[in-house]
Amino acid sequence: MTFKVNDVNINYVLYGNSNGDVLVFLHGWGQNIEMMRSLADNFKNDYNVLIVDLPGFGLSSEPTYSWSVFDYADALNELVKHLKLKNISLIGHSFGGKVSLIYASKYEVKKLVVFASPFKKNVQKLSLKTKILKLIMKVPGLKRIGNAMKNHIGSTDYKNASDMMRNVLVSTVNTDIQENVKLINCPTLIIWGSNDLVVGVENAYELEKLIKDSAVIKIKGAGHYAYLEHLDECVKILKSFFGGNK
Repeated sequence: MTFKVNDVNINYVLYGNSNGDVLVFLHGWGQNIEMMRSLADNFKNDYNVLIVDLPGFGLSSEPTYSWSVFDYADALNELVKHLKLKNISLIGHSFGGKVSLIYASKYEVKKLVVFASPFKKNVQKLSLKTKILKLIMKVPGLKRIGNAMKNHIGSTDYKNASDMMRNVLVSTVNTDIQENVKLINCPTLIIWGSNDLVVGVENAYELEKLIKDSAVIKIKGAGHYAYLEHLDECVKILKSFFGGNK
């Protein structure tokens, strides 16, 4: 199914128990609906499950201008209103987690779960080559060399993105939402892999301090995709957190 918001077609699937509370699953950067199905399918008997291809990914069209993470949250709200969904909870991974954090800071959410969600400017760990590149870009006369280096040592996400989505990625990475997350008042679970090399686990505890009703669960031995690497464990954690349709 698709729904148009600001000239952007948003692809989504809505399935499961239509009488249950709603669980909304949001994937990370460069991913799509299918990346969340293995997790979401475990809740289809008790919950009404919504999985979204965020604009620019999967079968959703790209934004017509450089969207901010706030634009993504607002577009999701338009979809939720269109589908007349109530009592929604959000489960977001990485980029989808950042969108979820913004959404929960602005709109009504029953419960929130974020997996390895960046929330500060440039929270992602930088490789040595990237640190060198950033230094080069600051030196007068070397910017041209720096631009050439980007094509060889830039992140995989950056290199694989279209020009529009590169702008969105840069905007997203450089958007600090620490003040926004302080407005979240729903119960929040922060799940992180202990070996996350993309967004370090220390960020989980910083995020916990900013959200009033929140707790951290560290998945031992997991990386950035803890919800896939330790699927059964994460399903048990989420089922305990949501506690059925009460």
